[in-house]
Amino acid sequence: MQTIKITTSQNIDIDYEVAGLGERILGYLIDWGIFVLLFFGFAILGSIMGYGGRMDDVSTGFAVILFTSVVVFYDLLCEIFFNGQSIGKKAMKIRVISLDGSSPTVGQYLLRWMFRIVDITFTSGVAAIIAVALSENKQRIGDIVAGTTLIKTVPRTDIQHVAFTPPEEAYEPVFPDVTLLQDKDIVLIHEVINNVRKSGNSVLLYDTATRVKEHLSLRNVQMDDLSFLQSIIKDYNYLAARAEV
Repeated sequence: MQTIKITTSQNIDIDYEVAGLGERILGYLIDWGIFVLLFFGFAILGSIMGYGGRMDDVSTGFAVILFTSVVVFYDLLCEIFFNGQSIGKKAMKIRVISLDGSSPTVGQYLLRWMFRIVDITFTSGVAAIIAVALSENKQRIGDIVAGTTLIKTVPRTDIQHVAFTPPEEAYEPVFPDVTLLQDKDIVLIHEVINNVRKSGNSVLLYDTATRVKEHLSLRNVQMDDLSFLQSIIKDYNYLAARAEV
């Protein structure tokens, strides 16, 4: 299972899975489904415009040019303006990312878009399928040239994989307002604790604890930052388990 390390806005390194061939193909098919709907939309619009008479050549030509432009530039514009995602990619929870973990530049998006001619147009997608299947980071030729790949937008660690220690039955939560947090916040706190244990990054620990305290409006917490975050996870686990009963 290939992964790529992404640094979050909180300077936390989280491993994301590289998107596989299946997710790519399904995202591509969803986008083409949108094109088919647009085609019928243009056809219906043309029928309405031509109702009671023949649609003139100028209107027909404009509709053809407009539809062709949408198909040609769709991926490029979506990826530039929607953080590396088309509608199909968003539906499959994948997006384009640079191999160094940063968001691609416009130049990188342009390169991978230009090589769609080789990957998809001239080879009916065969070149892209072979490249993705054989390359280390699941890259089509355009990705290899641009230094990009596609990742799953959900981190490898999820709430089910956070290693909780079940609290005892008589446990009293220290911070009841922890219910204001969400699963993704607990996953991030878990990642922070693991990161700090490996790197000893006390600044990261302090910053994360401070953000959590501010979010929960906590003041004068009489705990060190590590114990505080561990207690937050324990409280959340306990209250979430009780809510399911």
